[in-house]
Amino acid sequence: MTTLEAGKIVGAGLDRVDAPLKVTGAAQYPNDFSFPGMAHAALVGSTIAAGRIRGIDVTDALAASGVLTVITHLNAPKLERGPMTLLGGSPPAPLQDDRILHYGQHVAVVVAESAEEARHAARLVRVQYEEAEALLDVDDPRAEIVVNPWGMDTERGDVAAGFVQADVVVEGTFTTPDNTNNPLGLMSTVAYWHGDSLTVHDSTQWPHNVRTSLATVFGIPESGIRVVAPFVGGGFGAGLRMWPHVILTVLAAREVNRPVKLVLTRPEMFTSVGHRPNSVQQIKIGATRDGDLVAIEHHGISSVAMEDDDYEPVSVGSAVSYACLNVLTRDRQARLNIPCPGSMRAPAEGQGNFALESAIDEVAYAVGLDPLEFRLRNYAEQHPILNLPWSSKALRECFLEGSERFGWSRRTQEPGSMRDGRWLVGYGLAGVSYPFYQVPCQARASVRRDGSAYVRSAATDIGTGTYTVMTQLAAELLGLDVTRVRFDLGDSDMPYSPQAGGSGLTGALGNAVHAACRRLVREFLDVVRDDAQSPLRGAADDDVTVTDGRIHRVGDPVQGESYVDILARHGLEELSADGRSTPPRTDDLGMAMAGAFGAKFVEVRIDPELGLLRVARVVSAIDGGRILNEKTATSQIIGGTVGGISQAMFEETATDQGTGRIANATFGDYLMPVNADVRDMDVIFVGGPDRATAIGTKGVGEIGLVGLAAAIGNAVYHATGRRIRSLPITIDQLML
Repeated sequence: MTTLEAGKIVGAGLDRVDAPLKVTGAAQYPNDFSFPGMAHAALVGSTIAAGRIRGIDVTDALAASGVLTVITHLNAPKLERGPMTLLGGSPPAPLQDDRILHYGQHVAVVVAESAEEARHAARLVRVQYEEAEALLDVDDPRAEIVVNPWGMDTERGDVAAGFVQADVVVEGTFTTPDNTNNPLGLMSTVAYWHGDSLTVHDSTQWPHNVRTSLATVFGIPESGIRVVAPFVGGGFGAGLRMWPHVILTVLAAREVNRPVKLVLTRPEMFTSVGHRPNSVQQIKIGATRDGDLVAIEHHGISSVAMEDDDYEPVSVGSAVSYACLNVLTRDRQARLNIPCPGSMRAPAEGQGNFALESAIDEVAYAVGLDPLEFRLRNYAEQHPILNLPWSSKALRECFLEGSERFGWSRRTQEPGSMRDGRWLVGYGLAGVSYPFYQVPCQARASVRRDGSAYVRSAATDIGTGTYTVMTQLAAELLGLDVTRVRFDLGDSDMPYSPQAGGSGLTGALGNAVHAACRRLVREFLDVVRDDAQSPLRGAADDDVTVTDGRIHRVGDPVQGESYVDILARHGLEELSADGRSTPPRTDDLGMAMAGAFGAKFVEVRIDPELGLLRVARVVSAIDGGRILNEKTATSQIIGGTVGGISQAMFEETATDQGTGRIANATFGDYLMPVNADVRDMDVIFVGGPDRATAIGTKGVGEIGLVGLAAAIGNAVYHATGRRIRSLPITIDQLML
């Protein structure tokens, strides 16, 4: 009983167990919490992008109705910078000096009796600046360049010699803009102190990180901090770091000795909680006339804040995507006067795949091969760097089954050769992957006297279905109906969990739940090991299985007894067990750890006179390992598909190059797709369980977005003969 067997619960399209709470309004998000005597905070943001504060006058603000305090760098206490985390360093602590590093930087926080009074008083704070010239462009020669920021640059073979061998060489520059995470729920924090202890309700995707970071910033023990986030209104990566506004809320609560709530405004969401950084990528690919890749060279540069870092290796995916002997990838960052970037759904791969798969498509046309055939011809059966078999890889099946479902065979090769009335029709595809990511995790499982189970871990569910799939998994492993299992999360007092991000939580948490439930069954066997009344006396782990709330011997359901009977006979109210997961290691398994793979097929329609682009349909074929819940997994891919369409055609955070101000920081100005922009979306899952872990899953949260931009761009080329190398794809690029 070391691995999860396919059962009647896992894999089923179970409805979300948390849905009733959400649809009835009973689910409490961070900004739903209210406490007696609670005050409210509002932020004051810088109106320049670089320079210093020459003076700050809070007289009128302090005199305003309901104001309790105004905190600036002049009266803020010394705060430590947060710690290094699994995702990199923490952002700088706020209000520590007079320097301005980006437009919208928090320069003061106002605390008042009501949110309206706090916002009014914030407008009364007068700040004088000594402005400096801001660096805002990755191509600015004055910008500091960070070379190989994460030590992930790669080189194998002889790239120069490979290009000499090439019959066809394609090269180009691809650009992607800033995008901003825009979850529907505004990020919010409620903090209150009780003596030296602190409780925080926060829109976070990682409660333990907030706890650890606050302990470092304020110099207090982690044991005195509790971070609670049972429901989070989306995140897309925005909740992966502890941002300065959280620190300011906690500081304000300490200063006024009352609970304090801070809810970011929509414009503040654009400057306070990260964004996908822009990138400029040069890619060069060489191939023989027969269609064999002989060289790939991929250089990427992306923007980063002045005193921060962000994990965004846009070129690294090119090192492992295809069977090519000669590959070089290089990444750099340019330090600019911009808000701190952060992870946004499919970080790095979302940008890098656009360049790689667009260029691969261009090479396929140059050598006269169907783009699907070209990708299959250069398929990487083994990990190209490690020369080891993958723990699982069904990308070939994704290509073949996806193309069949899509009807790729109906495609004609010549660009501009397919029409439907006045509309030009284009078919495009992209091969996609997302790297393996898993870190240690813990969970605790209990079975109570009434036969119900309670399983918990400090993870978060940002809408991905964690509540549901972990309930299913625990029910399967304990042999219970899902209605008899309660799974709780989102509380730092629970066993440690990593972040909900990087497509790593399901694997890490699922394997921890697997370990906890298996250990719990073992605890029950230990209780009856010398029990003469038990038919399970002396049974070992491998001798038993679980069904309908009973532990029984394998192949003999009669020889067993229920959890309820064991607990009652031994006078126990419950039994509990802890479980932990440890990431699998390549050296131990002799396999390359595989993330998710997929193939995206897109049909577009283009009006050649008006330059209108419409995505008519998308087929996503995904190798996600074992799928714990096909309904929630499909929902993840559909959501990612919408995000990919948005990246390809709509989203661009526009920064005024004169001031550093974000010019479209509202939902009225920042373009995103609506239902009319998202037509027919089809999702199929292929492949089987991954061999690296007991439950065999691979995350599908990120893979849904990767490749849509390239597939749409490739379809545009097929429809028009025009190769698009910058996102978003706009009307002016398509006017023929």
